[in-house]
Amino acid sequence: MKIAIVILNWNGETLLKQFLPSVMAHSTGADIYVVDNASSDGSVAFLKKEYPEIGIVQNSENGGFAKGYNDGLKHIQADIFCLLNSDVEVTPNWLEPIQEAFVTSPEVAIIQPKILDLKNKDYFEYAGAAGGFIDMLGYPFCRGRIFQALERDKGQYDDITEIFWATGACMFIKSEVFNSLGGFDEDYFAHQEEVDLCWRAKNAGHKVLYVGKSHVYHLGGSTLSNMNPKKTFLNFRNSLYSITKNLPRKKAFPIIAMRLLLDGIAALRFVFQLKFEHCWAILRAHISFYGNFKTLYKKREKANFLLKYYTTTSIVWSHFVNQVKNFNILVKD
Repeated sequence: MKIAIVILNWNGETLLKQFLPSVMAHSTGADIYVVDNASSDGSVAFLKKEYPEIGIVQNSENGGFAKGYNDGLKHIQADIFCLLNSDVEVTPNWLEPIQEAFVTSPEVAIIQPKILDLKNKDYFEYAGAAGGFIDMLGYPFCRGRIFQALERDKGQYDDITEIFWATGACMFIKSEVFNSLGGFDEDYFAHQEEVDLCWRAKNAGHKVLYVGKSHVYHLGGSTLSNMNPKKTFLNFRNSLYSITKNLPRKKAFPIIAMRLLLDGIAALRFVFQLKFEHCWAILRAHISFYGNFKTLYKKREKANFLLKYYTTTSIVWSHFVNQVKNFNILVKD
């Protein structure tokens, strides 16, 4: 089983200097590549000088996360792609449990390890935590992270279990599956394209797995912080994209109508918090979504739709009304 660890980089020379040493030290047997998204800093020169053994793929433009990986992976041959953020510190023996899971579970196409917070290593990290899920309305959340509420890692998620989506911060995916799905949807640019990819994979009959015996530490927020208005725009818009593409019409259209109401409430909440940029970001997300609806609708998958896609009816209600902050006490449907 040939694994290629592929790090997408854009003007991240500082991050490469900080995090590449752990990847190099703990990834024996894997090939390591950096896909550079037309950086204007010294990233490529640094790699050529300090790490000549690392493969470099230079994209002609910064196409974001989705197009960046799609373009870069065309030049890399491997059985398994490990898509790894440039701000991730890996740990000794992090690859072995992943390899074992692929071997023992051939129906599994995508795997995520445990993602912990580099700045506070006792806690799960926002992007992925212990595996991703969505509610009936398409809002994503994780074991170990519901909205901004992060759980302390007490070994409660040291298991191996099926999940709905794996984080793009550290995602292992079979190359044949990635290619058969056409890679990431480049209209997403960044954020939640991994949710869409995993959803399409599950619609095609593949499984997505979380392997808690492997763990890494993620810095997070290196490109956009969790509370950046651009990230708010992308998350709200791209969530609507995934609903439109991956659900049958009789389910998708009522959910989109409900989301219009709930996203409006979220926008008002930002107004009360005097975060007007985020309110405007949600409005722009809906304008962009409706403007691109025809194109999205043409992309709908031809495979059988996965009807039981959600874990709970409304994570918004559970968290903000019932004050649920822990995945294990979440009422599951």
